[in-house]
Amino acid sequence: MNAIATETTAETTADSVTEIVLPGIVEPAGLEVRVRTAPEPAVGEVLLAVEASGVSFAEQQMRRGKYYDQPAFPFVPGYDLVGTVLRVGPDGDAALVGRRFAALTKVGGWASLTVLPAADLVEVPEGIDPAEAETVVVNGITAWQMLHRRAAIRRGQTILVHGANGGVGSTLVQLATQAGVRVIGTASPRHHDAVRALGAIPLDYRAADLPAQVRAHAPNGVDAVFDHVGGKGIVDSFGLLARGGTLVSYGTAATKNEPGSSRLPVLGLIARLLWWHLLPNGRRTHFYNIWAGKRRPATFRARLRADLTEVFALLAAGTITAQVAARIPLSRAADALALAESGTVTGKVVLVPDAR
Repeated sequence: MNAIATETTAETTADSVTEIVLPGIVEPAGLEVRVRTAPEPAVGEVLLAVEASGVSFAEQQMRRGKYYDQPAFPFVPGYDLVGTVLRVGPDGDAALVGRRFAALTKVGGWASLTVLPAADLVEVPEGIDPAEAETVVVNGITAWQMLHRRAAIRRGQTILVHGANGGVGSTLVQLATQAGVRVIGTASPRHHDAVRALGAIPLDYRAADLPAQVRAHAPNGVDAVFDHVGGKGIVDSFGLLARGGTLVSYGTAATKNEPGSSRLPVLGLIARLLWWHLLPNGRRTHFYNIWAGKRRPATFRARLRADLTEVFALLAAGTITAQVAARIPLSRAADALALAESGTVTGKVVLVPDAR
């Protein structure tokens, strides 16, 4: 299931860039490989050699045309990346060259080289493997901010994490357990051993009596639920909250294959969460969006850098471990996307440079 080469399959050099292009609503095999002249960084920008870029749920939605604010086709996907600075733009800081950084990109990360604003870079500590660092960029920021900024979970509390084997879920489980929080995690039975190894109590997300099973472990309800599924199941998630608890919703996976608008499911979910939040029921609800606050760039970047630095420190110390599901060469992005969508892996599928 290899992507289609649309221009040339020549090896990428310092003067050229290999990109993976999403041409429209296609199956993973419809991804295209493009080689073009390498871009040059402008003022305030840097050119990075991409060492790792993740395959996240966002790209799975984008190929279906279901991501809330994706750009018009065709475009280069890639929500986040880790890479080394090759060049800086005019009057840029030459000290950045040769250093490894992570960045949140939303699109553009599935490339061998890319140009980014220098202000968006977050330094990766020495000694961390690029692919391992990549697994905690968007996943780590998302998990950290939901756990500590949105839900404000405290030691000794109990939380429910849906999709505990996924990229965000597995990171969230680890961050919570290292903070002294008890975690119940839903996943397919094939992933229960992996979820248990991360420190969570695994439950089958397909079980008809899932709410009762959660109640068996938390009779008074849980202090927070982290739900990326949405759909009808969001009602159960809200109902499982203890008084004073928080529901953090961060996706609509249940509707990814449904035809129609990509925005309506999200807007409907946000409206429901807002209504619940306003009710005098002693419970809070939030829709988490990693890009919230971007209209204030300095504050947004400072918060993102602070939170990712915290996660990188835990990774460097071995307090949490990177969940790399697979390392797949960039030119085989179609295989990587298909694997990520298969539901057979724990952690995150990572694109790495092709062997020279």
